[in-house]
Amino acid sequence: MELTASPRLRDHRLLPIWEKVAAGQRLTREDGLLLFETDDLLGLGQTADFAKRRRAGDWVFFVINRYVNPTNLCVLSCAFCDFARKKGEAGAFEHSIEDILGMIKDGVREVHIVGGHHPDWPFEYYERLIGAIHAQHPEVQIKAFTAAEIDYFCRRWKIEPPESLARLKAAGLQSMPGGGAEIFSKRLQKELRYTGKADADRWCEIHGIAHSLGLSTNATMLYGHIETRAERVDHLLRLREQQDRSGGFLTFIPLAYQIGDTRLVPRQTPPTDDLRTIAASRLLLDNFPHVEAYWVMLGEATASIALHFGADDVNGTLEDERIAHAAKAESPAGLVREQLFRMIRDAGKIPVERDALYNVIKVWS
Repeated sequence: MELTASPRLRDHRLLPIWEKVAAGQRLTREDGLLLFETDDLLGLGQTADFAKRRRAGDWVFFVINRYVNPTNLCVLSCAFCDFARKKGEAGAFEHSIEDILGMIKDGVREVHIVGGHHPDWPFEYYERLIGAIHAQHPEVQIKAFTAAEIDYFCRRWKIEPPESLARLKAAGLQSMPGGGAEIFSKRLQKELRYTGKADADRWCEIHGIAHSLGLSTNATMLYGHIETRAERVDHLLRLREQQDRSGGFLTFIPLAYQIGDTRLVPRQTPPTDDLRTIAASRLLLDNFPHVEAYWVMLGEATASIALHFGADDVNGTLEDERIAHAAKAESPAGLVREQLFRMIRDAGKIPVERDALYNVIKVWS
């Protein structure tokens, strides 16, 4: 499809949406609901692919990164989580700073750090961790701690987010991941037992603070469980509003719920829903630079197809990713560069190696 060509739409209700997208106009909540209701998946995908290619052409980004979970001990008991453990429980782990330094190898561009809400570790542990990584690997960009974790540091240690983020930035933090958002819904926050975690207002507030300090961040949405389509749309619009205010989001990552042992629903949401969610996200989040097809949860095949549905990023090698795999995600535990190339090139796209802040390292023609 040429950038000036109209997609073939079987659902004529999508025509006004296509016209808005082609004209660079913002979609409404009603438009968003239609994106999740239409049975014209290919027409939706072509529209989202147009929006993606207008931004990045046929480029698809990836990063050579290392995933670090300092601990899976957590004071929370979220109903959707297979990762968290309590003290003394089988499978519980805690890593020292020295352990983590030993995990980071030469050639890594980004270290991605998230973990449980540890009951005892002081804030200074995390501050020292960032400082130690930065001192040993000054060339590596550090992306660490979700807004939920930053909120927990405040609840547990009475260190307000402006102070904690400023201290972490001084130690070497350069960006924040987008986890902990789940679904911005008070109903789901109660039903899924994450009421002790940052709610929508707090999550957005913390990302706004990070943006004001010059820290870029990502955003996520956990979908494919007991949420409604309207709740998905409202979540996306809330992110769009926050981006209008603070402007520091780089990437949106839809996270497909993994059945694991929590089994909120009887089966994994199908690939068609993954593709629809990525396409709708690209179209609604007109102020987000990037939308990611997170291969760990989607699998390589669906992630490759998603590159025709609005996604322009596949994350990276993610060595030793544990959170999705604790929920029995079926993807490999890590992908080397050549496998990422295959995923991208199978879609007819061009692999572009980046760093954590989307500085281009190399275009692999």
